[in-house]
Amino acid sequence: MKIAVLPGDGIGKEIVAQAMRVLQALGESFEYEWADVGGAAYESAGHPLPEATLKLAKEADAILFGAVGDWKYDTLERALRPEQAILGLRKNLGLFANFRPAICYEELVGASSLKPELIAGLDILIVRELTGDIYFGQPRGRRSSPDGAFAGAEEAFDTMRYSRPEIERIAHVAFQAARKRGNKVTSVDKANVLETFQFWKDVVTEVHAAHYADVTLEHMYVDNAAMQLVKAPKKFDVVVTGNMFGDILSDEASMLTGSIGMLPSASLNDRKQGLYEPSHGSAPDIAGKGVANPLATILSAAMMLRFSLDRAEQADRIEAAVKMVLASGLRTPDIWSEGTTKVGTEAMGDAVVAALA
Repeated sequence: MKIAVLPGDGIGKEIVAQAMRVLQALGESFEYEWADVGGAAYESAGHPLPEATLKLAKEADAILFGAVGDWKYDTLERALRPEQAILGLRKNLGLFANFRPAICYEELVGASSLKPELIAGLDILIVRELTGDIYFGQPRGRRSSPDGAFAGAEEAFDTMRYSRPEIERIAHVAFQAARKRGNKVTSVDKANVLETFQFWKDVVTEVHAAHYADVTLEHMYVDNAAMQLVKAPKKFDVVVTGNMFGDILSDEASMLTGSIGMLPSASLNDRKQGLYEPSHGSAPDIAGKGVANPLATILSAAMMLRFSLDRAEQADRIEAAVKMVLASGLRTPDIWSEGTTKVGTEAMGDAVVAALA
């Protein structure tokens, strides 16, 4: 099987390097091919997602992705900014289903900002629709306002859109995931204000009634969901929501676990081809300092083995190795606390490779 390795920018190269060491320690005969993406690709090829990189991604069985972005590119026109690479990959590969698990490891209960009793044993799966919503909706742009209190003034606009098939397919993914977990889905919307999300709520309800009556379904407004994630996070099992709400809520959920540096993610299409990346960004402020947490990327590699490469046992090995390392007391700075041992990026990779043995 072929894996496209796209480290990207900032800490991307450092954390992907450690995930690669872990994968290679498994002894599997995968084919790896590396390519630039994001700011690195802009520097080398003049575009954040060059044709060669996109071609490689389309041909691969799975993509291991680091992170893209750097403040120095903020002055570029939007189409050339590093972040357009990840949006382009999602769109061109049809990566519509984003899985973001938020698991609080027993060893990291003290690293969360919430009381231990609120997050001990936490295990949430956020299923985010990834190729629709306001991120991709047309029309969008800038113009002179045609109406309203400030008619004639310059304004910017984006369009929130969802079609029935888009909502149906992500609903099926969420309900099927719930059947393998706690059998409960919370669909998050803003149906009281947005017509788009009244439609979302109606379609999810129809899919549930027709196919998944055995799964518990509840609907929740996004503002209440944000509050409940902090107030009573363990009441959630699978959360399904749109692109923008999912982006925000998954980052909130990640901090329940102690650090976004612990949160892996998988973005899948209907052929099981997937892009696997940590949920955090490129963190240019710490790039090159050797302090980034590689565990989210290593755990993303485990998700890759499970969902795209049919190596569930190897995925289990990696996840068990991560738990073993945490139990030994090793911590990168983002999850460090009194009584534990602070280590850097490479040392954490060393420890996971050793635990695999």
